[in-house]
Amino acid sequence: MCSRPAVRGGSAFIVANDMSDPKLASDFQIENVVDPEARSLRLSGAAYWGTALLTTAALLITINQMFNLGAFGFRPISTAYYYLVIGLFGFVGFLAYPAVKSHGDRVRWFDWILGVMLLALTVWMAANAQNVINKGWDQGAPLEVAIAAGVFLALVLEALRRTGEIILFVFVIVLGAYPLYADAMPGFLWGAQFTLQQTVSLHALGSESIIGIPTQVVADTLIGFLVFGVVLAKTGGGEFFMNFASALLGGSRGGPAKVAVISSGFFGMLSGSPTSNVLTTGTLTIPTMKRCGYPAVYAGAVEACASTGGALMPPVMGTAAFIMANFLNVPYGEVVVAAFLPAMLFYIALLLQTDLFAVRSGLKGLPKSEVPPLLRTLGEGWYYLVAIIGLTVLLLMYRIEAEAPFYVSIFLLVIAFARGRKTGFGARGFVNLIVDIGQAVAQIICLIAGIGLIVGAMSATGVANSFSRELVQYAGGNIGLLLLFGAMTSFVLGMGMTASACYIFLAIVLAPALIKAGLDPMASHLYIFYWGIVSFITPPVALAAIAAASISKANAMATGLKAIRIGSLLLLLPVLFVLEPALILKGDLPTVLQASATALVAILLIASAFEGYLYRVGNLPVWARLGIGAGGLLMLIPEPVTDLAGFGLGVVFSVAAWGVNRRTVAA
Repeated sequence: MCSRPAVRGGSAFIVANDMSDPKLASDFQIENVVDPEARSLRLSGAAYWGTALLTTAALLITINQMFNLGAFGFRPISTAYYYLVIGLFGFVGFLAYPAVKSHGDRVRWFDWILGVMLLALTVWMAANAQNVINKGWDQGAPLEVAIAAGVFLALVLEALRRTGEIILFVFVIVLGAYPLYADAMPGFLWGAQFTLQQTVSLHALGSESIIGIPTQVVADTLIGFLVFGVVLAKTGGGEFFMNFASALLGGSRGGPAKVAVISSGFFGMLSGSPTSNVLTTGTLTIPTMKRCGYPAVYAGAVEACASTGGALMPPVMGTAAFIMANFLNVPYGEVVVAAFLPAMLFYIALLLQTDLFAVRSGLKGLPKSEVPPLLRTLGEGWYYLVAIIGLTVLLLMYRIEAEAPFYVSIFLLVIAFARGRKTGFGARGFVNLIVDIGQAVAQIICLIAGIGLIVGAMSATGVANSFSRELVQYAGGNIGLLLLFGAMTSFVLGMGMTASACYIFLAIVLAPALIKAGLDPMASHLYIFYWGIVSFITPPVALAAIAAASISKANAMATGLKAIRIGSLLLLLPVLFVLEPALILKGDLPTVLQASATALVAILLIASAFEGYLYRVGNLPVWARLGIGAGGLLMLIPEPVTDLAGFGLGVVFSVAAWGVNRRTVAA
């Protein structure tokens, strides 16, 4: 009989992040797995309280700016506000992330000095933000200003190096310096050249680089969603979603795998981090799947795919989705609406595969005694569902993207304090929450500010436009070739970059080419976004799959390969909705319904082919799996002829397999 591991520490979030407890690590079989969003061990003592004060100041300034409060007459212009956000959260970044890994969990004296320097420079730059505009310092600053700008630029790069991968740091250095050698580049890579002083001024003082679109999106919109994600996790949201999914599907056949899919989808759509999602929900779902009969590789692959899909699920979707809305100059609600159906199709495919595997393997669900009652679960955590529904309504109906997550976070905090005697959430828990918010925002700010150098360099030299133009000409109007270029580039860059960095770069140089070729702008940007996410489950990087394999005690490469197979729709969906915009809800209702129905049938056929089982037919021999899978793939091509041919192929091979099974049973 399978059993469900106990939740220690009050919530799944605490379990996943309390890696310092060797007993927990033993209980959940975790070795050498680090949650990228867990609180840094460096944040203790003076660093802990310093982070709390810096974060509090940054949040107050952010709220004052977003809600246009003008508290105490403080109304900084936008650029001044961006500098202050970088300075305050960048200081936290220097405290939370070491210069080298060997420094371990202790903040060094130079970390404090670098943080103070960054904050002092940003305060000075904020005070002179109007001079930058009036005197044109971004085009060519005086020597002393340029020196200060150079120091600021160096500190931003160091913050990026600490919080990102080394390949991202090198990539930003090379492309950020592009204005220095642009005139020496051949063909369409040629661009306008700048001197060193002009380049430094462009990056540090211009409005299209460090404080360009990426930083503007984070400071103007995303901070509230990061706050909401931390509040949700720290007040027990992870545990509720796990229990809610268990109450819904835990007792069904293969229930633990379905619980993994649903809970990871719920939690991932709010956190937007695939690896952290694995380490939050996977510590509970993967051991339970194994105890109920799922092989270790399969269990890890299911959790990796479900957690990766969370970054594509509205309403939050991570940093890149907010930047996408800015690039497209549309309300964020439009991105949410467009992304909804593809994400739902992906999770339906996961549920179908886990169910078909359970049927074929004869797996059962959790015993009734271990399935939490649905009504009691809702009674204990109804406010989490209210928070999600409220956030969605505020985003789609009232379109207050910046303010909405703050309203919902306040709602959750009021509930948490009101139930503090039962949950243990009090003053100390609130300070811990502030510190965790500081680290979460600091990591994003440090990454995004550095990535802004790419945007600034490409825009200033004019290479972005020429690259897109030449790419369209080189492809000769062949959309398939352009999509192939996009998929390969997104996948390769996604292996060494964050999803946001990959998306930002390709949104500048590749998305315009796809749009010029006649593709829908929203579909083109979502295409790039999806392919940047794929690297989380595909070897050799496969960060989500590796994290899941560490928990399931399976081979990491085998888990990654299995994740590709289970999550194959993640590779097919972008092509599908680019060629059929009805799947991102573009078009009239009959067209959308027809495209959705066709996609669902195709997904069922492909899932059955992968798992070797089809409802009402039974086990599928190899020849039937090949025929049914081919039929499903044909139905994914948005043409009436291929839809009919694929459906017919699926029916023919299904009937043939049914006949063989009937004869076998009779014999």
